[in-house]
Amino acid sequence: MKLHAISDLHLGYEQNRKALSEIQPAPDDWLILAGDVGETLDHLELAIRVLKHRFCQLVWVPGNHELWTLPSRGERLRGEAKYHRFVDLCRAYNVLTPEDPYQIATFCGVNVRIAPLFLLYDYSFRPPYVARDDAVGWAREAGVYCADEELLHADPFSSLEQWCAARCSLTEARLRGCEGGPKLILINHFPLRQDLIWLPRIPRFSIWCGTTRTEDWHVRFNAIAVVSGHLHIPSTTYRDGVRFDEVSFGYPSQRRQYTTINDRVREILPGLQARDT
Repeated sequence: MKLHAISDLHLGYEQNRKALSEIQPAPDDWLILAGDVGETLDHLELAIRVLKHRFCQLVWVPGNHELWTLPSRGERLRGEAKYHRFVDLCRAYNVLTPEDPYQIATFCGVNVRIAPLFLLYDYSFRPPYVARDDAVGWAREAGVYCADEELLHADPFSSLEQWCAARCSLTEARLRGCEGGPKLILINHFPLRQDLIWLPRIPRFSIWCGTTRTEDWHVRFNAIAVVSGHLHIPSTTYRDGVRFDEVSFGYPSQRRQYTTINDRVREILPGLQARDT
């Protein structure tokens, strides 16, 4: 049994929906869906229906796009209520979510605990000379703006920072309860470390990419690997001997013609052996 991962399927695009149907079955293996499957419940349900018989177990974490409230579609659910509606859908299909117990599984002889996380961002991935209240303006000076500012709502929290802080505190407590057990696979849509944010064309987009609260979680919580998406730049990097995988599929315009979706389904375990860098 192996563990695979992909994120940012963005099934609102017809080309991506076609690509979804081309994912090769691996019925003995697990597949992580690391956020931004799409913007709607229908997008996520489509992915689950296509993939649930191709893999032994699916694991989902939300991205920012899943949390959007789209007035053009007549949507009313916002913030935490929107998130929990996605969780309910996953549970109807036995898909693991951040609200479920962290499962222990063995992949090619490696015993690990799978920890799907739901952590947001708090604008802290910014230079020290930029104040929090100036962060969005600082990004806009370079022509960078995220649709989250219009479509992602924090209800019932008063701000995304408060929601992010609440999710971090809740998750830290759960991860501390795993101490002494198998090594963890940490899964979150947003990267856990600021130094992994590499966006050469839009570097100031970093403020919408995570929180400094999680910088050392891979060490504190005994991780063997960390899986994320969001950046649309697939990569494998190591920190402190822990493997960090960005596993985005991304928008059609961002992919070369010869890139297939199976090229982007990343093998996490057994994967590559960890090393220090």
